[in-house]
Amino acid sequence: MNLHKRGLVVGKFCPLHLGHELLIQRAMDGCEELLVVSYTKPEFPGLEPVRRETWLRAQFPRAHIVVLDDARLAALCAARGVPARALPHNDADGDDHRHFMGWLCWTVLDLPVDAVFTSEEYGPGFAQVLERHYASGPVAHVSVDQARSLVPVSGTLVRQDPHAHGAFLSPIVRADFVTRVCVLGGESSGKTTLTQALAAHFETAWVAEYGRELWESQDGVLAYEDLLKIGREQLRREAQALLAARRWLFCDTSPMTTYFYCVEMFGRAEQELAQLAEHRYDLIVLCAPDFPFIQDGTRRDEDFRARQHAWYQAELARRGIAYVNVSGSVDDRIRQVAKVLTGP
Repeated sequence: MNLHKRGLVVGKFCPLHLGHELLIQRAMDGCEELLVVSYTKPEFPGLEPVRRETWLRAQFPRAHIVVLDDARLAALCAARGVPARALPHNDADGDDHRHFMGWLCWTVLDLPVDAVFTSEEYGPGFAQVLERHYASGPVAHVSVDQARSLVPVSGTLVRQDPHAHGAFLSPIVRADFVTRVCVLGGESSGKTTLTQALAAHFETAWVAEYGRELWESQDGVLAYEDLLKIGREQLRREAQALLAARRWLFCDTSPMTTYFYCVEMFGRAEQELAQLAEHRYDLIVLCAPDFPFIQDGTRRDEDFRARQHAWYQAELARRGIAYVNVSGSVDDRIRQVAKVLTGP
């Protein structure tokens, strides 16, 4: 039986790590309802509220999640008819944070709590402030792994190098720190070979070209509706591969390629496919058409390869997407990409 009616967990969650998850899960198990609040001022680059909220909602769908910055807080206050105030700075006095949270729970959210779960020394004092000023009854403090013996990690440590401490991150969180590299190129330009070679070199995952797989399974015939299916499935497989990738994920083509073939084959494309073609990567690698053209029975000809390469150059420029040209042997190309990813 749950001991408390409504519990509270507060944190930066920058990023959400397994220590945080242990704390939140213990609170979930000890309460009928759980309010989880995340805020930090200033924000940490790459750990914006939308990202933190996505992690928290994915991992704890039954909790009441509130992730704030000053703009979100102002909008929340306006919606509730409450005079707005600014978030306290991370370096503000502890009492400023305690009274801010009491005001948020009692006045803004109308969600008073009767238990606070923390892994910090300030926990008992936090509960006392809430009980004295922002509650109609006792507020208990529940300490969870304050010594960090169960999960020996901190947000500061993970921020310094998320990849080195990836074992302390759930797959959905770890995936957000993976650098996504997309390899593009005309037919017979070595992109698939390079993608596989890069994944082997960096000891990580790669995503194959689903369009070719489907084309082969359908004996070389693709219908118009297949192209949207290809674009969707390509991104679904990327998202799945991110969960297993280590630091980098290498992708053989993107929905932009699918969009090119759809227009080339049918003279049109669904709006959704055009939107999928806007999918962004951390790095685009464009393979030069300097390999001897090899006709494997599925390709057009060398002139088509040159036209496709030119289309990529023009389209990437039109979209304002920077890219890296690679040329030469496979080893040459690996060195060129590695220089961008890891430096000389």
